[in-house]
Amino acid sequence: MSWFSGKKMPVLGVDISTAAVKILELSKAGARYRVESYGVAPLPQDAIIDKNIANIDVISDGIKIALKQSGSRVKQACVAVAGSSVMTKMITMPAALAEEDIENQILVEADQYIPYSLDEVRLDFEVVGENEGNKEMVDVLLAASRRENIDDRVEALAKAGLKAKIVDVEAFAMENAFSLLAEQLPDAAEAQTVAIADIGATMATLNVVHNSRIVYTREQGFGGNQLTEEIQRRYGLSYEEAGLAKRHGGLPDNYITDVLEPFKKATVQQIARSLQFFVSSSANRGVDCIVLAGGCSSIPGLSKMVEQSLGVTAIVANPFINMALSSRVKPQSLSNDAPAMMIACGLALRSFD
Repeated sequence: MSWFSGKKMPVLGVDISTAAVKILELSKAGARYRVESYGVAPLPQDAIIDKNIANIDVISDGIKIALKQSGSRVKQACVAVAGSSVMTKMITMPAALAEEDIENQILVEADQYIPYSLDEVRLDFEVVGENEGNKEMVDVLLAASRRENIDDRVEALAKAGLKAKIVDVEAFAMENAFSLLAEQLPDAAEAQTVAIADIGATMATLNVVHNSRIVYTREQGFGGNQLTEEIQRRYGLSYEEAGLAKRHGGLPDNYITDVLEPFKKATVQQIARSLQFFVSSSANRGVDCIVLAGGCSSIPGLSKMVEQSLGVTAIVANPFINMALSSRVKPQSLSNDAPAMMIACGLALRSFD
């Protein structure tokens, strides 16, 4: 299974999150990307538990629905596993070693880096570049995850008629998509430290990017499902009805003041707490900008509340803002879904490695 390398070929970005399957196909003409197709299919509760697939058939059905919605004919896919289920380590090796020799040496010494038997994991590596402290050595990024994390995703894709060409890591995909946001940031992205707060259905992930590389990641159990459950409890709705009402409206007048505003404040508190952990672990380095991603980032007024509470510029992620769109992509629908499509976009960009 290739995680890092791959020939230039169109691959679908397939993001399997707690709440939905998101599929994206990109093409490229010159320096400009184009959205060829995309689809989003909601998933039932408990299809994904703690970032692990609980029911492969349900996930496969979701992929089929999103694929049909997209209209894409691409059969090769790039999928990701959660950063919390992946062990990554930067190791140094002699620059004179060929790639095959590096692989052999990693396999021989893997028990030093991986706390599991090699029979239980899938691993891959990439030579990142010359070691700063010793020009005769290179830095090699090693990534390993338990087999079931990989194999369940590969099987779900296969049952939906897709071939897993690349298995990536969500944090790497987010870093990849971040490269598309440079023009939306207040200053040059390369010189900034930017926090990406990805607030999904059940997980809030903070990725801090410095010099266009992720330098810190933290996950917390918090997300939009808590808002859905509060709507469900307060207004006597089913979980499905509460989810629809959250997205499309129709709730009583007191919803905004009694339910939505407290949830927004709780979201800001979660972001602030994660930033505090980052600052305390990084010699008091602050952040220059906060990028809001994930489904919750589209909540009206959230970015303004983040700015006012934390004193840092906040923007809502839209990786498609400078892309062309094919005729089968509805601009308004894509714009609405854009903040939640960051990982899918980062995966789809692997077509152009």
